[in-house]
Amino acid sequence: MRKVKVAATQMSCSCNIEDNIKKGESLVREAANKGAQIILLQELFETPYFCQKEKADYYVYATELAKNKAVNHFRKIAKELRVVLPISFYEKKNNARYNSLAVIDADGEILGSYRKSHIPDGPGYEEKFYFNPGDTGFQVWKTRYGKIGIGICWDQWYPEAARCMALMGAEILFYPTAIGSEPQDTSIDSKDHWQTVMLGHAGANLVPVIASNRVGVEEDEDSKITFYGSSFIAGPQGNKLAEADRTEETVLVEEFDLDALETQRIEWGIFRDRRPDLYKIITSYDGELIIK
Repeated sequence: MRKVKVAATQMSCSCNIEDNIKKGESLVREAANKGAQIILLQELFETPYFCQKEKADYYVYATELAKNKAVNHFRKIAKELRVVLPISFYEKKNNARYNSLAVIDADGEILGSYRKSHIPDGPGYEEKFYFNPGDTGFQVWKTRYGKIGIGICWDQWYPEAARCMALMGAEILFYPTAIGSEPQDTSIDSKDHWQTVMLGHAGANLVPVIASNRVGVEEDEDSKITFYGSSFIAGPQGNKLAEADRTEETVLVEEFDLDALETQRIEWGIFRDRRPDLYKIITSYDGELIIK
């Protein structure tokens, strides 16, 4: 048996980077005290969700990977607590800017980084103003406690991303996110839709899915988002095993037997019975496959 405990966290964020990192550390320590070995913090937790408005002033939040405060801080925490930490940050690389994530193994070493592939653009979520499309492709990391795949926020709406990571051997999928109300229409509540899509990733690929969202109300001039939390851990049948509420700063922990889950995936035959030769249309934008 290869048993692993995973944790989802959620918290509110202020304009003080040091305070946000300190709060994140507190949640990581709480999760580790509960036995968690892979612990997920939410998307861009160093700062408020600055993508509500298109403001060049916010470009200063971007840092190179080697200089990022959160990444360097949590490398020490990961080593001390012997936990795996995927850490979201705003990355600067020469003239490019990315919504990125560093995967820190339980010895404090960085296994690699992922750059968000799908970049949204809409009222309150103006990410194309801040981020280049990610160029790393989907990746899977062999950590001390298992093989993990990670998508960032908008990536979580795409079944193709989850399936790619599962095909690459991911045993657990993690999604740090920042999602809440829609500033242009406060009657819209996407919480159930958001969760249902990711529960589908778990069920379709027979892998656990862990999502960490932020909580709190954040305002920027005439724009306001109420982040609805509801972070959760899903089992491999697409069943919610643990769920946070919409406002509480909290930690969720669940345990999985990775060997048992591997056997289950084989028994179900989902991957055995795939027909990739019939799926070429998925590479098109308009549903027509052009043969060159």
